[in-house]
Amino acid sequence: MSDHIDGPRVIADPAIDVTDLFAFTKPGDVSRLVLVADVFPFAGESGVFSNAARYSIVVKHVKVLGLGKQAKFVPFGQEVRFLFQFDTLKQATTAGQQPKSQVGTCTLPNGEVITLLVGDEAGAYSQDRSTRVFAGVRSDPFYIGILPDLKSVPNYLQDDNVMGLVVELNIEQFLSLQEGSLFGVIAETRPKQTKKQALEPPPYDWVGRPEQTNYIINALPESIDLRDLWNQLNPFEVISGDLAQVFKKRLTDSFEFWDMRDGIKNWDADLLNAHVNVRMDDFLLIDVAKPVTDTSHMEIEQSTIAGNTYQTGGGRTLNANVIEILVNYLVNRNQGKQYQGEAQQATQLGLNTFPYLAPANKKLLKISHQVDLLASPADVWKVVGQFSSQWSPLIASIKTIGSGIGQLREIETIDGKTIIERLESLDQKNKTLTYSLVSGVPAKPYIGYMQVTSNSTGSKVDWTVQYRPSGQAELIVHLIIDTMLERSLKSLIVRFGTPK
Repeated sequence: MSDHIDGPRVIADPAIDVTDLFAFTKPGDVSRLVLVADVFPFAGESGVFSNAARYSIVVKHVKVLGLGKQAKFVPFGQEVRFLFQFDTLKQATTAGQQPKSQVGTCTLPNGEVITLLVGDEAGAYSQDRSTRVFAGVRSDPFYIGILPDLKSVPNYLQDDNVMGLVVELNIEQFLSLQEGSLFGVIAETRPKQTKKQALEPPPYDWVGRPEQTNYIINALPESIDLRDLWNQLNPFEVISGDLAQVFKKRLTDSFEFWDMRDGIKNWDADLLNAHVNVRMDDFLLIDVAKPVTDTSHMEIEQSTIAGNTYQTGGGRTLNANVIEILVNYLVNRNQGKQYQGEAQQATQLGLNTFPYLAPANKKLLKISHQVDLLASPADVWKVVGQFSSQWSPLIASIKTIGSGIGQLREIETIDGKTIIERLESLDQKNKTLTYSLVSGVPAKPYIGYMQVTSNSTGSKVDWTVQYRPSGQAELIVHLIIDTMLERSLKSLIVRFGTPK
């Protein structure tokens, strides 16, 4: 998944996980550049930025050193860095703010510091209003359509959110075009540096081109996971020594693996090696003097490796189908069957206006299951209508705290997890029960509703959960909840029987 959950280190602390990077000229105004970095996969609706990390988007000049089998892109000159840092959550001080707000700063390459309120869609401006920045929870613009086995799949990140960072700037104010219009872009997270640290700490995580880690470095089945090692390299620096040999071999093996996904060898040794050399320097390429479109991503690299002069601005827009672009290039260099994914866009399309990232997904998702039983509603309600009843086979034990509305139940599941739920309503006459989740499932909010009604054969049980994923992909959260409802209700069939 682009750069989501790309190694054990960032899985342990998702707020430092750089998930995506985008660079494109502003729609309708090619004198301005938009840079977008996303962090914190599956941030839910209430994600926050880490107050212990520095979030940066960095730009450097790049020149083309060779074409064809000599293809190479070399960064040079000074880095142009946009540095975001954030405080802890604070109580609101002005009317209209959320009860708790997070404040941050963006330090521009010229040293100016812009203060911004996380979640403010208007963003914040530099003193001369030429630079505009944003930070907040937004809809995840990335989508998956094709897996490494070339299977077409729906978007596994449907309805998920990320923490987005956006910079919109005048190109000529920060990027000198006298030395060329081709640039490399990366996004990274690093620890906040203290005065006692003599050396710059290595990154927590960084990203250049999408899928460098998950689809390429970690593509080989049963191989050693090198992603954490890669993520701690310094972007734009040449990899040398033993590390260079390790990663060159991994990239070579990975590209050969991808080449044979369709059973046909499409890459000769020279071109494959050229692709390895290009990928050893990982940054998103954009030529700000040429058109950037939804289909121009990787055109610069592909044309250069093919021995041709590139025609577009490359870059990466929010709506680019980068998985299809990458997979078809890896498998057959776009010269054979074109593989198309089931997902053709993200949950929400990117916007043409600031802050470009679509608003956070807030719609409650719903999972419902029903079962018909050969028992009276009263008999079934005696089992499922008791908030403390241990009737599901997934439950090892239940402990209740309090009584009546507001009562808590602490559930120990058979796989060792703890789930705490609160009773919100109980109607004995109509045989309905509503509860909410306190903790234990990666979802917030989470409301469960159960009802027992009569039917021609006995009774019917309806169980519905409405929720928003938080901290895990919607696919995973859906699987957790769906399994819980389905297996629990099937146990009632064993207990009471069901019509044939």
